Amino acid sequence: MLPEEAYKRAKENFLSGLNCTQSVVKVFAEELGFDAQMMLRLAQPFGGGTCRMRETCGTVSGMMLCLGMLKGSADGNKTSKDNIYADGQKLAACFREENGSIICRELLGLVPMGTSEKLLKEGETDSHEASSPVSEARTSEYYKKRPCAELCGVAAKIFAEFLNSHSSQSNQEQKQNA
Repeated sequence: MLPEEAYKRAKENFLSGLNCTQSVVKVFAEELGFDAQMMLRLAQPFGGGTCRMRETCGTVSGMMLCLGMLKGSADGNKTSKDNIYADGQKLAACFREENGSIICRELLGLVPMGTSEKLLKEGETDSHEASSPVSEARTSEYYKKRPCAELCGVAAKIFAEFLNSHSSQSNQEQKQNA
């Protein structure tokens, strides 16, 4: 899938009412051989920075779920685990580089960029109503004040680039082994 197409589809998914994590996961689930409806159900709690607690951005969680669909294993193999953790850190770094953070509350402008760790230590991260478990109604005003649709697109684009790179590497390895 072209990164531009992934970007567009994830953004549309968010604008249709899916949460941020679901918006990214839906783009790739079937392509990676997973039931889209099941993956949407599994992804739902990660929206809003995990259950709207404003922690790790749901779009980043969506990329990690996609990474698990692509490369995850069901055993405790250390090498597999280490490889997927390294790839996940690279994906998060790409997102952070493009957006300044991977933390939901920072991306939403609820706290200054780079201050979440300090606020967490001081116990002040949930002191505002923005972390309420009640989601906001999706109105035109909601969409005007939220960068989430754009962030969904960016995360999907980053994962599509990773997926395309991974596919190219796999094709090269297959040619070398033939």
